[in-house]
Amino acid sequence: MSDLTCADFYPREPRFELAYHLLSIKRKERVRLKVRLSGEDPSLESIVPVWPSANFFERELFDLFGVRFLGHPYLRRIMMPEDWEGHPLRKDYPVEGYR
Repeated sequence: MSDLTCADFYPREPRFELAYHLLSIKRKERVRLKVRLSGEDPSLESIVPVWPSANFFERELFDLFGVRFLGHPYLRRIMMPEDWEGHPLRKDYPVEGYR
């Protein structure tokens, strides 16, 4: 697993689209796997047990988009302070933050 990204298509449902980028060096092939999640409860199973390199990617998406990864070994904020309210890369997040 080389990358994990997220896009917010607010107000469309399903709201979030995650893209897993997989690379086979031996076969010189790439695969992109897309998963769509509802805006109500954006959560899915963690892939850290399969690909440990997903650990920090999943923490980043949790922190910035609010996507929860069930079964993640250490799911907590990685970029924003622990007391930060909200998820700054969501399209409905206020430009100047919450006041």
